[in-house]
Amino acid sequence: MNILFFLTPKSMCAYLDDDYTLRQALEKMEATGYAALPILNKKGEYCGTLREGDMLWAIKEMCGMDLRQTENHKIMDIAHKRDNVPVHVTASMMDLIARASEQNFVPVVDDKNAFIGLITRRAIMRYCQEVISSGAPA
Repeated sequence: MNILFFLTPKSMCAYLDDDYTLRQALEKMEATGYAALPILNKKGEYCGTLREGDMLWAIKEMCGMDLRQTENHKIMDIAHKRDNVPVHVTASMMDLIARASEQNFVPVVDDKNAFIGLITRRAIMRYCQEVISSGAPA
């Protein structure tokens, strides 16, 4: 099976630009309701993942708990506890599943390292649920 079957295309994904301030990232996460978002540069390349926890520690360490200071710090200056490791568009299902077992979403990149979308663990699990409930072989 091709991993693109599970892909949420970039046009339907929420993401952060690498030049966003901490405040902009906070607002985007609040608006989308996601606890982690991919970061893209101006070329559309995947640069990492920003999580709520990363922002919380940044507010404490960089802003002295003063939310007004969040406008003065770029998200690329924030330490990331861990980034979601991307897969290449031609990755195998086994590679995808291995990554999805460790992270809630898997960024997908093309030959130029451009972000083309992401695959959620939920999409994979829903497919598995459908296959199991239908009795069809995977």
